[in-house]
Amino acid sequence: MKKVFMLSCLIFSLIVVHAQEEDENQAMNEYIHALMSKMTLEEKLGQLNLPVSGDIVTGQAKNSDVAAKIRAGKVGGLFNIKGQDKVREMQRIAVEESRLHIPLLFGKDVIHGYETVFPIPLGLAATWNMSAIEQSARLAAVEASADGICWTFSPMVDISRDPRWGRMAEGGGEDPYLGGRIAEAMVNGYQGKGKLRYKQDSNIMACVKHYALYGASEAGRDYNTVDMSRIRMFNEYMYPYKAAIEAGVGSVMASFNEVDGVPATANKWLLTDVLRKQWGFNGFVVTDYTGVSEMVDHGIGDLPTVSARALKAGVDMDMVSEGLQTLDEGKVSQEDIDRACRRVLEAKYKLGLFHDPYKYCKSAEAVKNIFTSEHRAIARKVAAESFVLLKNKENVLPLKRQGTIAVIGPLANSRSNMVGTWSVAADLDKPMTLIEGIRSVAGNNVRVVYAKGSHLMADEMNEKNATVFGRSLGREREKRTDEQMLAEALKIAGESDVIVAALGESSEMSGESSSRTDIGIPEVQKTLLRELLTTGKPVVLVLFSGRPMTIGWENENVPAILNVWFGGTEAAPAIGDVLFGDVNPSGKLPVTYPQNVGQIPLYYNHKSTGRPLAEGRWFEKFRSNYLDVSNDPLYPFGYGLSYGDVQVEKAEFAKAPEKEQDAEIRVTVKNHSEVATRDVVEVYIKNQDSKYAPVNPALCGFAKVSLEAGEEKELTITVSKEAYKVVNDEGEKIFDSSSSVLFVGTNGPDKRSEALTGKVTKQLVINW
Repeated sequence: MKKVFMLSCLIFSLIVVHAQEEDENQAMNEYIHALMSKMTLEEKLGQLNLPVSGDIVTGQAKNSDVAAKIRAGKVGGLFNIKGQDKVREMQRIAVEESRLHIPLLFGKDVIHGYETVFPIPLGLAATWNMSAIEQSARLAAVEASADGICWTFSPMVDISRDPRWGRMAEGGGEDPYLGGRIAEAMVNGYQGKGKLRYKQDSNIMACVKHYALYGASEAGRDYNTVDMSRIRMFNEYMYPYKAAIEAGVGSVMASFNEVDGVPATANKWLLTDVLRKQWGFNGFVVTDYTGVSEMVDHGIGDLPTVSARALKAGVDMDMVSEGLQTLDEGKVSQEDIDRACRRVLEAKYKLGLFHDPYKYCKSAEAVKNIFTSEHRAIARKVAAESFVLLKNKENVLPLKRQGTIAVIGPLANSRSNMVGTWSVAADLDKPMTLIEGIRSVAGNNVRVVYAKGSHLMADEMNEKNATVFGRSLGREREKRTDEQMLAEALKIAGESDVIVAALGESSEMSGESSSRTDIGIPEVQKTLLRELLTTGKPVVLVLFSGRPMTIGWENENVPAILNVWFGGTEAAPAIGDVLFGDVNPSGKLPVTYPQNVGQIPLYYNHKSTGRPLAEGRWFEKFRSNYLDVSNDPLYPFGYGLSYGDVQVEKAEFAKAPEKEQDAEIRVTVKNHSEVATRDVVEVYIKNQDSKYAPVNPALCGFAKVSLEAGEEKELTITVSKEAYKVVNDEGEKIFDSSSSVLFVGTNGPDKRSEALTGKVTKQLVINW
């Protein structure tokens, strides 16, 4: 009886919610219909225009060129203005001085935090903690909305398998399932769960990007050509975008690259047939920065021509190019223009801007929600959870709170590089340096000393290009020679008990327009590291990176390696927390580390060839292998060590799986160590005899678990029925396997993971 009552209540609540949605949609449609009936063609086209605003200063805004366009109804939104007062002034011009008083959208690149910055997205992915990722987006929305922003150009969910591409730092790695879960978590964090309907002032509209396939740029070069089959497209690259759509994302950004030989910005199959007709997306599509005008260089027409193609393909808003302003009814239909205009107006309505244009910039009290101690404490916790322990020979880590620690390297004394790329709202003077972070955690019994040791790069111009946007490491002020810097470092190292080497990339060596052909530690830093190892003191490499790096020599020679990515505002104290064991490292790699760039692209769930190399072999003639290096990665996807020892004791089905039902796996895990720890239980699936599926196992489920010393827990992991299916070349999900094997463990199921960790996976077989 109780179950019947609860079911009745649920049905009733769903009916009520549906009725409310119908009423809201009807009210919105009536309002926008009435508004559009008053709009001129020029005003409708104006809603499709997203010009670059620059740093408009309050008081000067009313005299700017942008302000004149706003008064004339030629602007739909602005982006990358910072400051509630500036946003309010531009909104005031729109709603008080334009003819129809239509409010503006205000967007910003809030990528991994606002002023409180979380780890770069690739680092967030390494947490494998969806609650933490959602919370990071939620706090970013709280801070951005308090400062006038209602729209973020995030999440970036492009799958990438080429670490030469700098924007790998901005995404979730190489796996579509993990990427999809991250996409869902971030959209929920920014917007709140459910459809684009904002009841809270702190919810902002998300924009999933870059649709589509941008992470597969040829040669890892930014903005480059992409070409692949639709089978591969749907099975390996499209799922994270679709997951964001299913989570209710309000906007989509078209990518720069071609898809099927047509630039994405003008690709009707991509923007209309797949996005809207197959996936049911009802938000609006915005181009990337100058995405419309760049199609002229693609060679498909002049600006009016490519603008018309973009609009007809399904673009609704033009970022920066102002090409849609060149349109007239002779090039596109009134229906095309009205459709795009309506979608932009609907977003503004759903954000609540027609009800209160100053919704996001009306309270001076709101700015107190920015960069709070509470937010920073959460950021510190998430940062520590993102770090991946790659090596820990003879338990060099955690460090003891005694003696002298030498912190050496060009990244040891930098504030601005801690936050990572795409942190445009951050105050770069606020983060601690690594030295300060270690000192804050070490306690009074530890002496921490410092030497820079080397420049970031040997070539001064290369270093300048890698430290733009205020990320300089002070080379211009450095008066010493390389030899003098190295001598100082070796002197300090010789007087210390342990060496922490802060090496790797600067924050702007990854990110947009930061592709690299050599993804190793720069040679001048490597020379420093070699010399530090000759001292005979234990060396811990704290590796700063925005991508997988080729660190084979370091893996062979350095006793401990902790990959810290770029951990955000609280990176430095979080690194201290992990180095001293206050936090047990629990990050797992969301990407594969190659041995060298010649192996790229290298990813874990590739298809087999007809001539695979026999397991355990290095080279065999007439097999798919190399003469000079094994096929193995340096570190595999899903890999990460800890100070604990978590083992999967048992894995079994809760009940026998069926084709059209999700499977539930009961997993028993135990911490065999004397320290509390966290770990990730990973589940992979290998569908047998499928016409389309990869031969190697693919991630299909995971769960992060906390365990006290000696504790044992049972948890349940759900594997979606969709994991047993593949997407055919028409984009349809089909079931075509004779059997499936599930692998359950705390690292990937490959032999490389087993060799590095000593842990094996449990297997469960399903015969269909």
